[in-house]
Amino acid sequence: MGTEDEENKQTSGDDDASPQDYASITDVSVEVATVDHTLQKLCRMYRKTRRKPKGLKRLCAYLLNIPYLAVIITAVVFVLVVVVWSLLWVFIFNTDSNSGVYFAGMFRVANMEFIPEYRQAESHEFMTMANKIQHVVSNVYMMSSVAKLYKQAVISDLSNNNKGGVLVHFWMVFVVPHLKSPAVCEECIGAIFRDSVYTRNRSSVGYLLDLPVDIDSILINAVRRSDYTSNAAGSQCIDKMYASLQGARVPLNVFSSWGGVSCYVKLTAAPGSLIRLTVTSFLIEPSDCVYDALIVYDALLPMRGRILHRLCEPVFSTFSLVSTSNVMLLSFTMTNDKSFRGHFEAIPEEVCLSQIEIPLEHDTTHQIYSPFYPSLLPPQCTCTWKFVIPSRALGVALQFQNYALKPKDIKGCDSGWWKINEIIFCGSYVEHSTVFRIADHSPEVEFRCSSRVAVLPFQASCSSYNVSQPCPESHFLCSTGLCVEESRRCDGLDDCQDESDEVFCSRPTMNCGGNSPLHPLYVCNGETDCRDGKDEINCTQEITCSAIRYQCSSGSCILKKNAKCDGVHDCQDHSDELDCACGRPSPVKKVGSSTGQERIVGGVNSVEGEWPWQVSLHFSGNLYCGASILSSDWLISAAHCFSKERLSDPRYWSAHLGTLTQGSAKYVAEIQRIVVHEYYNMYTFDYDIALLRLKKPWPSSLIPLVQPVCIPSSTHTVTNSHHCWVTGWGYRSEEDKVLPSVLQKAEVSILSQTECKKSYGPVSPRMLCAGVPSGERDACRGDSGGPLSCQEPGGGRWFLIGIVSWGSGCGRPNLPGVYTRVNKFTSWIYSHIS
Repeated sequence: MGTEDEENKQTSGDDDASPQDYASITDVSVEVATVDHTLQKLCRMYRKTRRKPKGLKRLCAYLLNIPYLAVIITAVVFVLVVVVWSLLWVFIFNTDSNSGVYFAGMFRVANMEFIPEYRQAESHEFMTMANKIQHVVSNVYMMSSVAKLYKQAVISDLSNNNKGGVLVHFWMVFVVPHLKSPAVCEECIGAIFRDSVYTRNRSSVGYLLDLPVDIDSILINAVRRSDYTSNAAGSQCIDKMYASLQGARVPLNVFSSWGGVSCYVKLTAAPGSLIRLTVTSFLIEPSDCVYDALIVYDALLPMRGRILHRLCEPVFSTFSLVSTSNVMLLSFTMTNDKSFRGHFEAIPEEVCLSQIEIPLEHDTTHQIYSPFYPSLLPPQCTCTWKFVIPSRALGVALQFQNYALKPKDIKGCDSGWWKINEIIFCGSYVEHSTVFRIADHSPEVEFRCSSRVAVLPFQASCSSYNVSQPCPESHFLCSTGLCVEESRRCDGLDDCQDESDEVFCSRPTMNCGGNSPLHPLYVCNGETDCRDGKDEINCTQEITCSAIRYQCSSGSCILKKNAKCDGVHDCQDHSDELDCACGRPSPVKKVGSSTGQERIVGGVNSVEGEWPWQVSLHFSGNLYCGASILSSDWLISAAHCFSKERLSDPRYWSAHLGTLTQGSAKYVAEIQRIVVHEYYNMYTFDYDIALLRLKKPWPSSLIPLVQPVCIPSSTHTVTNSHHCWVTGWGYRSEEDKVLPSVLQKAEVSILSQTECKKSYGPVSPRMLCAGVPSGERDACRGDSGGPLSCQEPGGGRWFLIGIVSWGSGCGRPNLPGVYTRVNKFTSWIYSHIS
């Protein structure tokens, strides 16, 4: 789907104009005289006014001859057709220069009692109230600067607002010449409506003529013409369902037969209730909501600003979501043989307020849950917990499973707003446990939903802790709030889940000759660190599994870190050498190719076949980002390339494979699906990773110029013996304004996390830094999403170690490029592409 501006531009044609703008063919009449009669009349006039020339009768007879008569008739008819079509163009078809621009809006009429008859659009009560409101809305725009463009307003629904009064859902249509389309921008139309409401005494309720309107409830969104026509009165694809009793389930099953389904279901519950929608199954083909989709709106019209949830992938396990009022709209788009099963029910508005008494014993825990748990969190909800502990020396510890709290900065809270002891915190979703400690024996914790759409629920275990000693003796306090044994600090394993136990560590001694065990950093890392080679022996023996040991498909683990695709069967089930048709480029050295003429922050030209996994991603026909090939139908890139609404539509993207010079791709593929990591944070660039599925796999005949890069295992390590290169068609410098046409490459070094954090402060464990101290070799704008590839020592395979993510400028000293650390996402990648 495109942006609203584009969609508005495309919604032009006959259907957009009012009936007055059309001229019927009967309005244009033309009198056609016979050619014989006309010529004879001319001849008689000629005789009267002139002296009759000799042979005039012969001339008239000549002109009236049958062959010449046919030619004359044809010419006259042609002239008449031209005249008629010119008139039609003037009076009818010139409306093609206009566009129908459509808006959906809603506002609350205060101080008005809602009656059940308002739910029936055919009732006298509805039509009377709708006509009154329609007159008021029309008056606003007929008296505004866009009066000449305004066509009509249509009241679609009247519903109970749970706050008193009546919630009005309405459409507006404008007929706009293309040159004047900025005059009816979404912000302009909304501003006209709000400015027309007369308020006083700082109240949110003002007056629109004699209609009391809550100015805070006004929302107007631009919509597509198809949204308007599909929801218009008399449409055959609208169904209305009502839940009159709280707790009573109303079945909701939708099936698509031949030709598919594109329809809306309006759900309404009893006044004072909310709606809980439960999805049991949704069997569709994943296509980023392009072909199969369910979009749930927190309103009765398809308004972008009221989207509650999108379902673009199949659902096999039950989940539910809750509205913020007693209405909900379901927009189904399903191709052949798809199905939806579920139900909805009216539920009471939840009063989430509780007092929790925690005993002195530290091992005693209580549970707190997000509002409406286990349903998804709606955009609006609140909850307050009051904790009480008998001892002032103790505080409250909240242990979350997939959630973290951090002090609020200048940005807003997108995943939960928390107020604890008068300090504001923001919540965020993570893939690990965290502990948040409150150094108070009787704190009050207030939570508010703050996301724009429905988000994941959370739960936390509550227990007491010693304020003066949060962790037991001989334990280390992590930045995530977890406590780990002191002996596990600087062991190469991220026990804290944020690397706070692994940064600012001095390099461990090798201890090759001592009796104590070798440090895990040196054990089976692929390099001989000890002269006697003791650090690289027994690497394939099975051992207790941990995050720094390679796990075979059988479930057993070995010490060898880089066992995957190294040409040796290390696992007894040989699973380490499966899916290894990757990372073996066959560069073709061309005579006269440049080796350093076109530098991109210290880069040089590549040669054909040198980086066969490199992909050039084009958005609307222009180079926008890079990507890497993972398989015959999957690519990997950066999430920030697709972060905006229009950028998330796969129909605008194309992947150019086997490209050395822009415009010379061996294969151009359309994108079927874009999978952005569910925890991607657009502010911090954490979880900056995305997968793209091709509509059609690239043909195997393109090998070796097109082939995948190897995916590293979660234990994969990069040593000084690895050679790492960043590639792409990005700018050569910060000031450059011309992109290079030839694929550029630059060799960089992987920095330790300690060095990375010295440059940038707190980077997440899902990021890594690469570059050179001088900054002379680096990625830049346009390289985003492209690969940081590292070759195994001794000419081994190439692995995708990083994805170009962000950085401070391009090529600045001591400010290396920051990349997404791919081995942190190995399980996530395989969960989608397998």
